[in-house]
Amino acid sequence: MNVEATTDSPLATGADTIVVGVFEGEDVAHDLPQGELSALLASGEARRKFKRLAVTHFESKRVILVGLGARGEFGGERARIAAGVAHRQARELGASTLCWEVPHHVSNEIVEGLVHGTLLHAYRFERYKRKEDSRQVGTLLVSAHHDVSEPVRTAAILTGAQNRARDLGNTPANDLPPAALADYAEELASRVGLRHTVLEEGAIREQGMGAFAAVAQGSDQTARLIRLDYDGGADSRTPLVALIGKAVTFDSGGISLKPAGTMHEMKFDMCGGAAVIEAIAALAELRAPVRVMGLIGATENLPSGHAVKPGDIVRALDGTTIEVNNTDAEGRLVLADCVSYARREGAERMVDVATLTGGIVIALGSTYAGLMSNDDTWASAVEASARRTGELVWRMPLHHEYADMIKGRYAQIVNSTTKREATALTAGEFLHHFAGEVPWAHLDIAGTAFDVRRPYFADRGATGFGVRLLVELAISALARS
Repeated sequence: MNVEATTDSPLATGADTIVVGVFEGEDVAHDLPQGELSALLASGEARRKFKRLAVTHFESKRVILVGLGARGEFGGERARIAAGVAHRQARELGASTLCWEVPHHVSNEIVEGLVHGTLLHAYRFERYKRKEDSRQVGTLLVSAHHDVSEPVRTAAILTGAQNRARDLGNTPANDLPPAALADYAEELASRVGLRHTVLEEGAIREQGMGAFAAVAQGSDQTARLIRLDYDGGADSRTPLVALIGKAVTFDSGGISLKPAGTMHEMKFDMCGGAAVIEAIAALAELRAPVRVMGLIGATENLPSGHAVKPGDIVRALDGTTIEVNNTDAEGRLVLADCVSYARREGAERMVDVATLTGGIVIALGSTYAGLMSNDDTWASAVEASARRTGELVWRMPLHHEYADMIKGRYAQIVNSTTKREATALTAGEFLHHFAGEVPWAHLDIAGTAFDVRRPYFADRGATGFGVRLLVELAISALARS
């Protein structure tokens, strides 16, 4: 969808469909010439209650009146929701050019939210389907009295990146094995100006990344460690931030096989890696003055005659020995070596993103991702970025008793405890072991990465969760340096 900012009035833009919002206790700021919108409100057909819609016409244009609720409660997330429900109505009406009139006296966060919500709702994954409904909005215009071109541009870039991450997550594993994901990342890097390096499985083993390699050895599709580097011209005081993504392009559970009923969902086990790839691309498109290293551990986890077995002991990049007592706890093995690699390469801040545990879904559902961190200041930065972007996180505890639960009998640590308690937290402690003293945060996005119900997600499937958060976090790290 083409997205543009304009200072023209909505009626002067040439849009065939216009969206006007109205807050509780307020009148329509700019009514139609005959007072049609006020009449809709007076009749009760339109209401100021949040998300309520009514439609009228003026000449050849359709006008959608959207209730925005209380002004004090209207932030970026409500703007995304309002934009999503308005786009749904506009699409049903056959709109081709949609113009949002920005409410008076709102922040850029609201402007960005209107763009986010529209573009997120417009997303469809139809690569493998015959298109039965050709109706789509081709252009979004954002009309305001003042110039809002910068927040509109920023929001369009971020949402474009998020929707590309959704494409990656939704693509089936037979079309997106690790090598194909690496090829995609390389092409994207060339397009937006990132440095890229890819280590194939032999090089991963030669580097000493025995934990990562153990996960990969069961599949005929070879693993890849994808590295993307972006330097936006920041000075030497700007910390090097490592964004680390789990990209298990299909996770059968290995020999500790998953139940069949939901195994088809395991193509989504690479959503953390997708978010990292697209967040770094967005930073480059925004020309953000930051230093970021992206590491994406891409592999399949499959059972075979050469797969890692429960009871095997592997040696990680930092020398730690790990007893693999559950081959379905594979993501933390991949991430352990990626975290160690980031430390070795000079990362001064780290955040890993992964669909890691079912335990976090039980605890937090699909509203919050789980956050664990070894550094209060860095954790606060992640939480602040989450609030600003609407990609919410809830901090979970690390504790020496959880760390004691992963101590090994035959090796230094185990990759999974035998008890069905604190599973998300012991997974966090496993990664904490490899983070050392570098400020680190772990985001468990198992509940937020796919099949989330939001008014601006018309398509079930991957959500692209984390793209907006990671971009905001990288930029906020600059402000804190």
